[in-house]
Amino acid sequence: MKPMKKMIFLILLPILIFAACGTNDMKAEVKDEKIDNSAVEEKMEVENTEEKVVEKKEIDLQKIKPNELGQVMVLMYHSVSEPEAEFTRTPDGLRKDLEYMYENGYRPVSLKDYATGNISVEAGFTPIVLTFDDGWENNFSIIEKENGEFEIDPNCAVAILEEFNKEHPDFPLEVTFFVNDNIPFGQDKYLEYKLNYIVEKGMDIGNHTATHVNFTKADPERIQKEIVGIVKLVKKYVPDYEVNTMALPFGSRPKNKELYKYLEKGEYDGVKYENIAILNVGWDPYKSPYHSKFNSLAIHRVRASDLQKYVDGVGMYDWFKHFEKGNRTRYISDGDKDIITIPKNYEDVLDKSKITDKEIRTYELNKENK
Repeated sequence: MKPMKKMIFLILLPILIFAACGTNDMKAEVKDEKIDNSAVEEKMEVENTEEKVVEKKEIDLQKIKPNELGQVMVLMYHSVSEPEAEFTRTPDGLRKDLEYMYENGYRPVSLKDYATGNISVEAGFTPIVLTFDDGWENNFSIIEKENGEFEIDPNCAVAILEEFNKEHPDFPLEVTFFVNDNIPFGQDKYLEYKLNYIVEKGMDIGNHTATHVNFTKADPERIQKEIVGIVKLVKKYVPDYEVNTMALPFGSRPKNKELYKYLEKGEYDGVKYENIAILNVGWDPYKSPYHSKFNSLAIHRVRASDLQKYVDGVGMYDWFKHFEKGNRTRYISDGDKDIITIPKNYEDVLDKSKITDKEIRTYELNKENK
């Protein structure tokens, strides 16, 4: 336990002046304030025994078995409607998914935090990333009333996610909606409202290119034009928001690998962009951001469906089962975003160069826990 800091007060009679203190990163910082007053001849130093010291929460490593080099699922949703189909999840299906995640120890984190290794999840829980492609109207739908007022459709994705978060505050409202330039979320008159609403609520908007282009045969100019199209669209309505994540349409990339660099960053019509995360269509959980082979520009995703004729053994519930059976190793958080905790036998795949501002903690699992 760290020793308690001492705070010095200058007591000036008949006036008592206290030095102000603030907190930064859970550690108290104290500044002494010196007053020049020739009429004051006496000073007293008093220890402040009431200052609180925030300690790092200790966890039972053998019980929780944290492994922050385990895998993370990035779920890929599209439409939310009836009936269930290849790229459609029903509203009740989405509710079922959220309930399953909640009850089985999964907690959403933003795609940006996952990609940059800034994961904050309660000890013993597993981060999961929620994404929706194409900006369907049923992702965020408005119902107009006769009196000119409107409400958010309770069966659209945004409303379902918000309602679940309201009922379960420990299930964060973290999700990324990847949009095209075809009136994102439909209903043109509400576009500005919807984009701002998403950002204000802490959700994210991602790039799915202006025309849902197939990048396979695209040249550098087309690649940059397509990406900038969404950057400009969002900036028009939400000027301070930075679009820096992208889901590849069809999972496509240029055949010429030398053009991959334009997917990451570039410029068109005077507008620059730089993506910190690029998502494939994918088929399985992906690596921890601290893994030596993690690539934030080629992140795998998992189909958010349980219809086997479409997911063919690699849907979200298939991978949930693999995690539960131990066929795949899931990321288990230690509950401290400033510490990366892993079993000792995972040290060889840890990329320490990616961990510049965090402490690394390793431990040996007891035989009965292996």
